[in-house]
Amino acid sequence: MTSALILGATRGLGAALVKEYISQPSTQVFATTRSANAPSGFPDGVQWLPNIDLTQPDVGKTLADQLKGKDPLDVVVINAGRFMTEDFSTEKGPNWADEVTMYTTSSIAPVFVIHSLAHAGLLKQGSKVVLVSSEAGSITLRHEKEGGGNYAHHASKAALNMVGKLLAIDLKEKGVIVSILHPGFMRTEMTKGVGFDKHWDAGGAVTPDEAAKSLVKWTERLDISKSGEYWAPRGPRDIGMAETVLGTNLETPLKLPW
Repeated sequence: MTSALILGATRGLGAALVKEYISQPSTQVFATTRSANAPSGFPDGVQWLPNIDLTQPDVGKTLADQLKGKDPLDVVVINAGRFMTEDFSTEKGPNWADEVTMYTTSSIAPVFVIHSLAHAGLLKQGSKVVLVSSEAGSITLRHEKEGGGNYAHHASKAALNMVGKLLAIDLKEKGVIVSILHPGFMRTEMTKGVGFDKHWDAGGAVTPDEAAKSLVKWTERLDISKSGEYWAPRGPRDIGMAETVLGTNLETPLKLPW
């Protein structure tokens, strides 16, 4: 039986991943929620892990304690993230509390989660850790046409990319694979909430279900040779500055520049 753990599982891509994995035969799915109760609207069979909040310093221990006695996991996907817009104006500008939340959720919590899972014996040789990043975390792809702002969202994803690289080095001897992914530009409440829905059609935004299928297929084919690398399984099609910065005739999947 294959086992998959999805962190950040109640909406958007996370919810789609839960449904995609639970639809596969002989697959055990663990999914986290910040709430004390399991959410509604999901298939039977999902094992919900409550009170998992990636802004809390004990999140790794809390998660590992709930999985105590379980067999090692085959797949771990850390999908949780926050996006609160910022600009350089005096009216809005950057917000300290928002920045702390975004950095903590995207790039600090994953270190503690994976550290706790590994030391609790919940990762094994061949386990696959997928860190859901974004093309927004690529410094190379940042271009003046897209403007500045959104400091913490973009920089926290760049920090997550470094976290993934370092974790891949630390876990190599254990045979644990770490993959850092841009899952695609998606039609979610998060992108709508920051006003990016106006770019959905022109930017080729896909549904979370489509992105989830691409991510699962990528993970199935993943091996240690790609551990610590940064990829877009869907290729350049929904990365706005891909051809401007990297040129034409780009491959799919696309290895992204840091």
